[in-house]
Amino acid sequence: MTELAKLKIIETSLEHISQAPGRVVVFVPESGKLDQYARRLNRLMRGALERFVESKAFSKLAEGQAADLAFPTGLHVDAVQVIRLDRRINPEAERRAGASIGGAAGEGPVLVLAGGRQKLENIAMGCLLKSYGFVHHKTSNEENRVPREITFMVSKPHAVRADLKRVQAVADGIYFARDLVNEPANVLTTTAFAERLEALRDIGLKVEVLDEDQLQSLGMRALLAVGHGSETPSKVVVMEWTGSGTEAPLALIGKGVVFDTGGISLKPAGGMEEMTMDMGGAGTVAGVMKALALRNAAANVVGVVGLVENMPDGRAQRPGDVVRSMKGDTVEVINTDAEGRLVLCDIMWYAQDRFAPRAMIDLATLTGAIVVALGHENAGAFSNDDALVTSFLAAAKTEGEGAWRMPLGTGYAQTLKSRVADVKNVGGRPGGAIIAAEFLQRFVNEDMPWIHLDIAGVASLGAASELAPKGATGWGVRALDRLVSDRFEG
Repeated sequence: MTELAKLKIIETSLEHISQAPGRVVVFVPESGKLDQYARRLNRLMRGALERFVESKAFSKLAEGQAADLAFPTGLHVDAVQVIRLDRRINPEAERRAGASIGGAAGEGPVLVLAGGRQKLENIAMGCLLKSYGFVHHKTSNEENRVPREITFMVSKPHAVRADLKRVQAVADGIYFARDLVNEPANVLTTTAFAERLEALRDIGLKVEVLDEDQLQSLGMRALLAVGHGSETPSKVVVMEWTGSGTEAPLALIGKGVVFDTGGISLKPAGGMEEMTMDMGGAGTVAGVMKALALRNAAANVVGVVGLVENMPDGRAQRPGDVVRSMKGDTVEVINTDAEGRLVLCDIMWYAQDRFAPRAMIDLATLTGAIVVALGHENAGAFSNDDALVTSFLAAAKTEGEGAWRMPLGTGYAQTLKSRVADVKNVGGRPGGAIIAAEFLQRFVNEDMPWIHLDIAGVASLGAASELAPKGATGWGVRALDRLVSDRFEG
């Protein structure tokens, strides 16, 4: 798995600046006023820093953006990175500043002159997230697998160490989620996925893997039907974190389709290689569970993920088949490419039946329709509980992860009426993401607070974003960890 960059906190030592190798980072506010660290750096650079700050190049930088002064006189470093950043708390700008550091860090050590800043969480998070790179299958990039070292020089190191411990725990969960989503399907089979989740026992999670015989006994026939055409066995993995006595847990439910061909309703060849990311919901749930365990969260949370592969084969389910869910409802399969909801309906019902959770949140790369509606900036949030979804949206906003509430309604649900079964797995094309959410709501108990997060547009991106390289983003780990902290801990 990809390792985090090593974060260190050291106390102020102006003498140390002149001997630092690698890169030095300095923050300068819009006013251009230099603090004691910047003034020392400026003297060592014979006024070069001050000249840059007074230039038009500095004035054009947005807050959190950076510029490099390469191979400066008077220092051993390869570059001084100047970041425009005011002292006031601005989480978005601070994450951008951290991303500027992480994105330019290279292979050598980095010294960040953080001075009297008491809050470094957002800077550190941006730094860690942007420095991620998935290179496990690149034979020429062995050197990039060694985690770089990033040192923060601060005036009060004890005040920031505790905060950075949580940052590292959450970032580790995000890295875990990204690695899972980035893995090719011939590496991350359902069996390999389950094995990686079983390894989380080492950090205190209780992990149980249910095989096909157990799933058949439980009545998860909708989930099992999705994997009929695959050589890799379908599985359900249950992860439990008990950090708060005996109270009912929050349940996180993840769609884990390790590869989605569309089944008999075969997808077009163009872009099908991207369907390795169709287990993004399960990846996010796994990342959240890892983060909670690493930071010893004072909450009870259970993660349930359904791991399947959707392949065309002589045994694959067909359009027109009728399957019976664990709940007992019969489902007419109109389109085998609408398979994620068949996985989710069974594990959602299982989680409610077994754990009687306080609330339930499912995550899935469920529909292309949500991408049409919201693009790649926001996940779609559907809910039957105003208070719960309001708390989630606030947590997502705090963490800078885009989410937008979408509607539900009986008019949408009417399109799922079937001639031969209790319900169809798809309705018409209009409102496709909403109709998918309505299908799932059928499997939510009436008194169960529930959110469905359609993350098809945000789980993996075709271009680098502010906090991630091209590929998996780990979207949702930060927002859900924040929701647990704000609403379910204590």
